[in-house]
Amino acid sequence: MKIVVSKDEIQTKLSNIQSIAEKRNTMPILSHFLLDASKKGSYITATDLETALKEPLDIKVEKEGKICIPARKMFEIVREIDGDFVCESIDEQWIKIKAGASNFRLACLPSKEFPAWPGMEDMEEIEVNAKILMEMIEKTVYSAGESDTRYTLNGLLFHLLPGGSITAVGTDGHRLALIVKNIEGSIKSEKKLIVPRKAASELVKLLDKTENNIKVTLCKNHVLFTVGEIQFLTRLVEGTYPNYEQVLPAGNDKKLTVQKEAFSKALRRVVIMSKDRSHAIKFDLSENLISITSSNPDIGEAQDQIIAEYKGESQTFGFNARYLIDILDAMSTEKITMEMQAPLSPVLIKEENNEDYRCVIMPMRI
Repeated sequence: MKIVVSKDEIQTKLSNIQSIAEKRNTMPILSHFLLDASKKGSYITATDLETALKEPLDIKVEKEGKICIPARKMFEIVREIDGDFVCESIDEQWIKIKAGASNFRLACLPSKEFPAWPGMEDMEEIEVNAKILMEMIEKTVYSAGESDTRYTLNGLLFHLLPGGSITAVGTDGHRLALIVKNIEGSIKSEKKLIVPRKAASELVKLLDKTENNIKVTLCKNHVLFTVGEIQFLTRLVEGTYPNYEQVLPAGNDKKLTVQKEAFSKALRRVVIMSKDRSHAIKFDLSENLISITSSNPDIGEAQDQIIAEYKGESQTFGFNARYLIDILDAMSTEKITMEMQAPLSPVLIKEENNEDYRCVIMPMRI
């Protein structure tokens, strides 16, 4: 294999795959990307066995070939050189990189060791606007579990209904975020897809680069997102997602409305003095006033107050302040509403005048 590559062309592509190429050495091949150089079209592919990213490469191919190149080291080399460079393989174990007076010799692996692109079964395609899908992920992914033993919680649920309705849900058992959107396309029958949290976060980076519709190919065990010329494939999490509709509290009769920015700033101030692991704060609610306090016997305590629209009996709640801050960061209206009941009952948080985005947080015992 021998190719001529421009720095600008490959640097962006290598940047896209850095967080997918596996950095741990459990399987050395996963820290490499596959370079397939062909006069009919060249591309690079990276995978961690859960997700895979395949993108075209605009290069001059003097001699066709395939080889697996270390993703991190190649990215570091490309970042430091200038202009076009020549990349030439020496059997399947080394490549030579020449850029001006600079020369590199980089150890590689044979292309046959690279995992095959999975076969696609029972395919169905829909189109979704990139910004809509990006918003759905950003407003829910923070609530998904991380390394939870209930492995279905380590992903985002996409609940698709015939007629063009998509619901995205993230939950870790302590909090839940849910958003509903309508799209132009439709599916034949109801589908529930659990997309791994890491894959959803990586997908956001690609969606941020386009304003157009993207193609979503739904399969039995995988889902493929085609963003322009880039193909992003992820394995779906197997299992049954919890019934999120049962978690949404109905009949919470205590309602307050508060300025989001003021609320968030007060929480950030008070959480400084809370216990590191629990981030516990005390939330005292009285007529048109919220008092927020935290204390840590080893450090001290903090107290703050903010004005809120609330009429009703005084109540005291305990919350993980970080969970509340995550929710507020994801909301986009100037005011938010909180609907509560008893001190240990689920609390519903919504953007003002928006029923399509709802968050639930479980209070803490204080």
